Amino acid sequence: MSAGETKGIILAGQQANFGEDLRRRVLFLRSMISHPREVGAVWPTSRWAVRDLLDMGDLPRARTVVEFGIGTGVYTSEILKRLQPDATFLAFEIDPDLASAAATRLEDPRLRVINDSAENVENYLEGAKADFIVSSVPFTSLPVDVRHSLLDAARRALAPDGRMLVLQYSTTVLPDLQRLFPSIKRRLSPVNIPPAFLFACSASGADMQETPEPSTVAKRPYVFVPLALGALLLLRRLIRRRR
Repeated sequence: MSAGETKGIILAGQQANFGEDLRRRVLFLRSMISHPREVGAVWPTSRWAVRDLLDMGDLPRARTVVEFGIGTGVYTSEILKRLQPDATFLAFEIDPDLASAAATRLEDPRLRVINDSAENVENYLEGAKADFIVSSVPFTSLPVDVRHSLLDAARRALAPDGRMLVLQYSTTVLPDLQRLFPSIKRRLSPVNIPPAFLFACSASGADMQETPEPSTVAKRPYVFVPLALGALLLLRRLIRRRR
């Protein structure tokens, strides 16, 4: 195969990936417009923030993992990369279009995409307990009763030594997490629009120590950082397309 043919195949693959990425983002935007309180973001989570969150848990050792809110599948695909071949993965999404798109794109024998509220997670675990629950559900934009119902369901579904990994765009949910989990580890993932607050909530508290309360600086609204990151990401994409 000539160098020109090889380059053509590479470019075709890049264009296909760009098209698939664009379709997912359009679907995400459509869902956000239709259900703004349930989506809670204007842009899918960056892969850096997803990896930062998943790095807070040892997913390769997990036998059962649950995801609250598939969205475009950016967490789902990364979780699948980390799971053992015999693991079980239940992924919940209440938006039927997002659930259908993720199920079609991410065919995997370990994955079961469920178009239902994650409040009903115990009905699908069939007596098992989750080693990890991963969630980017915008808890603070949900009605209080729904937020409490989701978090209570997550706590009941976790194994005694299980952990819930949560991504949010503020620390407002922290009191609700502290109500249910004896130990919470926190960190900030800045390479995201907007920067994301990450929480690793331990059901037992035996393997983690409480981290200090985020500073007042970390709680201030982010304005210029997201805009700058967005501009850099857009510039990078334009440069790649011209090559």
